[in-house]
Amino acid sequence: MDIKIYHNPHCSKSRQTLELLNDKDLQPTIIEYLNTPPDKPELKDILALLGLKPRDLMRHKEQVYREMNLDNPDLSDEALIDAMIQNPILIERPIVITNGKAALGRPPETILEIL
Repeated sequence: MDIKIYHNPHCSKSRQTLELLNDKDLQPTIIEYLNTPPDKPELKDILALLGLKPRDLMRHKEQVYREMNLDNPDLSDEALIDAMIQNPILIERPIVITNGKAALGRPPETILEIL
């Protein structure tokens, strides 16, 4: 089973999700997305798999979210995606992808639905 996790080792939910995968003897490909952010097509694919709009995948409490006025309802999806690519800290985590499906590990057990 090919599994990818977009992971932030400093995030407790991300660590718990990775531990859950490891407990099931699954060895995901770990993408530390703060160091290796997704490009625009990849992020669009992730959003489509999750069935989310860009704003729904954003971390609204991040300082950069406020600094860039990303709560402006007039911003397009493209502008929000560009902001996430330029500032990957804005991307909610962890995201697990396998078998053409994706899940946001909040809470970590949510990923079990796609395994």
